[in-house]
Order: sequence, then C-alpha cells, then structure tokens
Amino acid sequence: MIICRTRAELKLALSNLREHNKSIGFVPTMGFLHEGHASLLRQAKEENDVIVLSIFVNPLQFGPNEDLDRYPRDEQRDLALAEENGTTLVFLPSVQEMYPQKPLTSVIVNQVTDRLCGATRPGHFDGVGTVVSKLFHLVNPDRAYFGMKDAQQVAVIEQMVSDLNFDVKVVACPIVREPDGLALSSRNVYLTPEQREQAVVLSRTLRLAAEWKEERGMTAERLEAKVKEALNAAGEAVIDYVELLRYPSLQPPEAAAELHTFAEPLILALAVKFGATRLIDNHILQATEVHSNVQNDDEIQASPGNRNGSELELCR
Repeated sequence: MIICRTRAELKLALSNLREHNKSIGFVPTMGFLHEGHASLLRQAKEENDVIVLSIFVNPLQFGPNEDLDRYPRDEQRDLALAEENGTTLVFLPSVQEMYPQKPLTSVIVNQVTDRLCGATRPGHFDGVGTVVSKLFHLVNPDRAYFGMKDAQQVAVIEQMVSDLNFDVKVVACPIVREPDGLALSSRNVYLTPEQREQAVVLSRTLRLAAEWKEERGMTAERLEAKVKEALNAAGEAVIDYVELLRYPSLQPPEAAAELHTFAEPLILALAVKFGATRLIDNHILQATEVHSNVQNDDEIQASPGNRNGSELELCR
C-alpha cells in the first residue's frame, strides 16, 4: 500500500498507476475509520482497479465552536484498516499541504445547503465543497464513494459535480449500522454508555416514521411532530433538527399534501445531540414503502433521478 503525504508524491504515484490505464475509485474521509468506511473501500475495490483513500480532517468545514481540535484521530489504526480492505494508495496530507496559504477561493453550492446541517452549521458545506473539489482535481478518480449517512453531503457533491462538469461518478452507498441500529460514526466514541443506549432512538424512530408516512391524512408537519415527540422521550436527546424534504433537491413538500400520495423519494433527516455529541441520521422514504419488499431500510430503492445531466450511482 502506497502512502503519500504531499501533493507531489500523490501526483507521481498516480501517474505511475495511470500508465497501465487502470480505473481509479476514490474514498475521501476525515479518518478514524470504521466499518462504514470499510464498506466504501470494499465497494470501490469491486468496481475499480486502483483504490485511493484520503484521510484529512478539513478545518474549513468546522465552525468556531465545533470539535476540530478534539476530532478523533488514529493514523496507525486507519492505515491498518485501509490495507485490510484492499486500498492501493492513502493520501495523508497536512493542513499546510492542503492549504499552503489561506484560500481565497471557495466552492459554494446554493439551495441544497439551505436546510438541515447547512442551516445549523453555517459555512460547513462551503468547506466540504472546497476540499472535495481540491481532492477531485488531485486524484482525478473515475468514481468517488460516499456514505448516505450524510445524505445532504451526497446531494451537495452531486450538484457540484454536475454544475462544474467534474468527470467523476458519485456513488452513494447505504448507511452501515451497529446491530442495534445506531449508524456508525467516528463521533460515537464520545458517547457515554447511557447516551449510547439512548442514541438508538434515532434509528428506531426512523423505522417507525416509514410506517407513519403511509397513514391517511399524514402530512410533513404531522410526521415531523410525531418524530420530535418520539425523540424527546429519550432522556438526554436535544433535537437540532427534524425535517422531511424531497430528495435530492432538499426542498419541502407541499404543506397540505398527504405523504402516502408522493411518487418521489422523500428524506427524513435528523440531527440530535446527546450531551456534547451531535449525531445525524436519515431515511429515504420511497413511495408506498411500507407495502414494498424492503430488505434494507437504509438502501435507496430507486434512483432519485439525475439533475442537470450528472450521474449519481447508487450502491445496492
């Protein structure tokens, strides 16, 4: 496994690999890898000749009062997991290497960032768009793999790829969960045992919401209210947001429309704090989902559709 810490080393290594006309799959991460990241690497390995993993805790996507300094890091553990899952090359740049001087250019995606984490974390997706754009230019992958746990991030990147004509396919992969349903996250290590037990309310409520959606007379406002009530029953849960939106446009459905009549995907997205730890989760609610043969409640059953000619692949 090749380890590159500078852009020059990365350029040389990729140049040597490209001499053999190999396809490149790319998995950008902030490190402290877990099984969710491993699943992205395995999917990339199935579909590409070369697997590039980046590990970079990007300061541009953290707000002034967020957890940049204490964000978990474990380089040796990350490298071991990467090698175990068939990674060809790991790009491990420093902040100085990625941003030799303060960047005066940023990539800003509008509308799809107006809600959810874009509303509660101002500037977050500007940082995401900027760093992913830089990484796409540096790696020039054929496919890039992202987990659907941050579905808004997937929508933002897909829009950016379309608008800026990046020659890369965005592959969105299902959420990976613990046996009790909690979505895997690097931030789960912050939870106390009691908070960890309570956090299961997120996935449990999302499953219930898929059933509530099919009730006659259920509107977005009513569903959001039922979800908030269920979340508030958990002792330490403090709701940041609960929103039901169209996906991938992330625009709200008509206020009075009954949800069971929708023929397009909707996303129910949550952000909830347990103590100082902020967790996100979501579920894509398909048309008449309760009556379909759903085997994986985090899998997108059908493509939400391409926007502006860009191509979004969905893992199964």
